[in-house]
Amino acid sequence: MHQTDGPGWRITVDTSGPMLLALYLKDNAGLVGAGLPPLAPAHPKIRESDHHQLTQHVGGLGALRREWEVWWSRLIENHPEMVPEASPPDFEGFSEAPALQRSLQAHFGAAITWARERRADYERLEAQREARGDTRVFQEIVAERQLEVGPAAKDFTLTIIELPLAEERAWLVNADKVIMSQSLMDDPEVLRSYLTPVLEMII
Repeated sequence: MHQTDGPGWRITVDTSGPMLLALYLKDNAGLVGAGLPPLAPAHPKIRESDHHQLTQHVGGLGALRREWEVWWSRLIENHPEMVPEASPPDFEGFSEAPALQRSLQAHFGAAITWARERRADYERLEAQREARGDTRVFQEIVAERQLEVGPAAKDFTLTIIELPLAEERAWLVNADKVIMSQSLMDDPEVLRSYLTPVLEMII
């Protein structure tokens, strides 16, 4: 986790183990464009498996998509917590989402392994950024916006959740959270193009 702050403001940047797990399950089930706003697939690409038989008696893929989107919104709201608890083998916390519960029961092992590997990748990436001073870009973007606004600039906190996504962009998912492709930090100008409008709304 990286935190950048100044008088009256703080930006926290990290990834999310629970959301990595959910991302694997989304792509593994072929839920293209699931999420609000629609989320890009993971990178590297996750191999799809057929969920029709797994979910056919509990509403099928349509139910799985709806249940996954409800879960995803709860993960965003409660970041960094896992809500509900993902407790194998029965995943009782998902009893009201039976299609998602079955997906977890069938694919949890592969999902948790993938999520842990991506977390390790992210920690290496984070260390490289710190060594290069890449995170200074956040202070620069905030300073530019505060200069524009002047004394009317508002205090704020912003959480940026980085995920390994195939599309290089950022999604504002609520008033103080952004989901961002972790490759976006490699291009400071593109990063600015996504974050500047967000800061214009909250500063």
